[in-house]
Amino acid sequence: MGNFIKSVNEEMKIVTWPSKKQLRKDVVVVIETTIIFAAFFAVADFAIKQALNLFL
Repeated sequence: MGNFIKSVNEEMKIVTWPSKKQLRKDVVVVIETTIIFAAFFAVADFAIKQALNLFL
């Protein structure tokens, strides 16, 4: 277990972390994408529900 923790610490020193500006930009992209997909699935769900109500 000690070797694992030591190797994790070594790897964490090598990691290149994004800047605050880049992180904020990425978070905005993720939020926008989530909203777009949620809206798409809501519209698709509504359309499928209406189509099934016509046939059933």
